[in-house]
Amino acid sequence: MNEPLDWEALARKLEQDVQGTFWEDLGAKLVSFADGKVVISLEACDRHMNHIGILHGGVHASLLDNVMGLAAMLAKPNDRIVTTNLNVHYVAPLKKGMNYAVGEVLHLSRKIVTTQASLYSEEGVIGSFGTGSYRLI
Repeated sequence: MNEPLDWEALARKLEQDVQGTFWEDLGAKLVSFADGKVVISLEACDRHMNHIGILHGGVHASLLDNVMGLAAMLAKPNDRIVTTNLNVHYVAPLKKGMNYAVGEVLHLSRKIVTTQASLYSEEGVIGSFGTGSYRLI
């Protein structure tokens, strides 16, 4: 029988593993993971904006992919995963300031984890949402 996971130790390991990676360059932070949901945050600043002063679409996509990937990793903590599909719907512009992405697992199979996520401003405005598929390798 498997021992229960030490979620705090897993969070510390994730924080160590992302040092020096794109996650660190992006500036995202793990806020919480509980009840099957993962929340990350980003304090959006000038470097995250596009030429018209709104949050760059690539930042939206990166945050959604990261939060969904974390949800998949937490659902299958003993496996390695890679993104196989990412769908993003942009619904409203987001600006500088705190933004939150919330992700969760929709379906688990033997080799694929299917997820969904939304990206919100601090005021609760939804900027984008998406779905993702992650393959266990």
